[in-house]
Parts: sequence; C-alpha cells; structure tokens
Amino acid sequence: QVPLVESGGGLVQAGGSLRLSCAASGIDFAWLNMAWFRQVPGKEREFVATVIWNGDRTTYADSVKGRFTISKVDAEEILYLQMNSLKPEDTGTYYCAAGNTGQDQRNYKDWGQGTQVTVHS
Repeated sequence: QVPLVESGGGLVQAGGSLRLSCAASGIDFAWLNMAWFRQVPGKEREFVATVIWNGDRTTYADSVKGRFTISKVDAEEILYLQMNSLKPEDTGTYYCAAGNTGQDQRNYKDWGQGTQVTVHS
C-alpha cells in the first residue's frame, strides 16, 4: 500500500487560486501513475486530473481544463494540483490516488485521506 497525504486545501474566494500537494514516501514514487479526484457529500467521487508515471501525459476533466494543472515532482516525491480561477462548483474534498491511469476511480488502489477545498462567491 502506498501512503499518500494531501495538504493545501482551504477557503478561497471565487477567482482565486490554491495549490494542493500529495506527499508519498517509502515507495518508488517515480513509477507511479497518479490522479486527483474530488467529492461533495451525496455525490459520486469524480475525476479531476491524472498524470502518467513519467509526466509525459496528463488528462483533465472538461470542467477543470485550462484552469487546473497536475504535476508530479519525483525529486520531491510530491504530486501537485495547481488550481486557478476557482469557482464555487470546485468545492469538495480532493483526494490523490495512485495506481493504473485513467479516469475511473476503480483503476486506483491507493488513496489519501482528502483535503477540503471551499470556494465562496
């Protein structure tokens, strides 16, 4: 099991920015495919972004494309999600995940505990 710890969530005004971090240790971080998902109470967890192990390919949900950037820094063993131009509908608990690539949460077997992002208008 890959231990993942998210941080960086908080309360921000619409139009603002946040950067989420996901730290992993004790594993071969460089070989991990990783992703960000988010969830609001009462709804399914939804895909946000994914990056393959070498960083050569990233994929984004249409709702965040052009505003969010996923990046994987192997030297730091940290996955980032830079979120700009935030909207109230971006509010939710954000989870990082490691596993196979793709937009289906079933592809990922390791998950962090989540970090809360709240965007107010």
